[in-house]
Amino acid sequence: MHRFQPTPSVLDIARRLEDAGFEAWCVGGAIRDAFLGGEPLDWDLATPATPGQVIEIFGRRRTVPVGIEFGTVCVLDEGGVPHEVTTFRRDVQTDGRHAVVEFGASLEDDLARRDFTINAIAFRPATGDLRDPFGGQRDLAAGIVRAVGDAEQRMREDRLRALRAIRFAARYRFAIEPATFAALRASAPHLTRLSAERVQQEMVKTMQQVDAPGGALRLWRDTGALEVLVPSLAGLDDVALATMDRLPRDGVAGRTAPQRTVNRLAALFLDVPAASVREALLALRFSRHDTNWVVAVVERWSALGSRIAVGLGAGAPEGVEVRRWLGQIGRVHAGAFLRVAGARWCAQRAAGFPAPNASAVRSLHRALRHAQFSSAVEIGDLAIGGDELRAAGIPPGPVYAKILHALLERVLEVPARNTPEALLNELPRVVAAVGDDAATSLEH
Repeated sequence: MHRFQPTPSVLDIARRLEDAGFEAWCVGGAIRDAFLGGEPLDWDLATPATPGQVIEIFGRRRTVPVGIEFGTVCVLDEGGVPHEVTTFRRDVQTDGRHAVVEFGASLEDDLARRDFTINAIAFRPATGDLRDPFGGQRDLAAGIVRAVGDAEQRMREDRLRALRAIRFAARYRFAIEPATFAALRASAPHLTRLSAERVQQEMVKTMQQVDAPGGALRLWRDTGALEVLVPSLAGLDDVALATMDRLPRDGVAGRTAPQRTVNRLAALFLDVPAASVREALLALRFSRHDTNWVVAVVERWSALGSRIAVGLGAGAPEGVEVRRWLGQIGRVHAGAFLRVAGARWCAQRAAGFPAPNASAVRSLHRALRHAQFSSAVEIGDLAIGGDELRAAGIPPGPVYAKILHALLERVLEVPARNTPEALLNELPRVVAAVGDDAATSLEH
């Protein structure tokens, strides 16, 4: 079986289990991906050895009982990298979220409790034997996601399998077998049994692993899963889904870029009111950092997206307009905003809606980058601040913000004004415009 090439660490763990008298089988995603021509690095092992026996074989310093009640022990290789070793098991009780398992099962029993046929194939490195009791190889060749055995029973055992079926189908461009699809559709009303963390993890995995996640989220929507799990996205339209597909995923060409996943998340929520976005993401247990970032992009799109589109449609925008846009977007969010906005405009054009063309978006990108590094666009960029206003005799108070914003507007119009001398010369006119109290103080 030349296609299966477990890492040396996995082969060593398997050898030690075999030497101790226990079969060691590589199972799950690594076998699936190897059949599909990939080079998996994450190889899981299944064995009749109990968790206690695995710990005894490898010692407590090299084992971590990460899920011992479910039969799983992480064995650390010489480099400290963990590899999951799980005891053959069968489910004796499930509630759609958690399972009570029983050890002492056979390999066939263990494979029978797995979710899909493409994940129920096992390879034994010691002998080269392959076990495929449910036709996983056939379904891989045909491009089909099929539940192991009774599809409805598989979904009842673990409701997350409905979302996993969709992810696998989207990731590998497979079809979902009709009985499996009917079972996952019937599972939608019961997805409330899933924890928020599991739903969030599945959503993130979909965005990380699938080149075009819009198809997967479309199935979430069309099967009713989205309305149950994220009600604010129940009305998600195809343009929003296509927007995600035009944003690259994390890990393409081996490049790790977690921000890409957050950009896709922002694209998903782009048409949802910011307050509802925050509520939904926090309910799904997203970090506050990611939540704040997505909300910031959504707020800026809501405030500026249409205005910028109109400006680009009228021709190359003036420098002052670009600087105003950048000031409202903020330097920190400018890159993410433009990537998401560009993807949305591309999706709108493809759907036949008016939107800035690709050339206009590229021009805006160049103009924003230039302004980012060469212009004062935020209050903090001004050559004077509160100290200078106090020195000018203006009492501290809310009027400071009005004055500084007015000064910034003058600098946006003429960047050369951003010197202490020029801004102090502007101060009397600005103070007179923003408030009598400040003007009176300045006169004295």
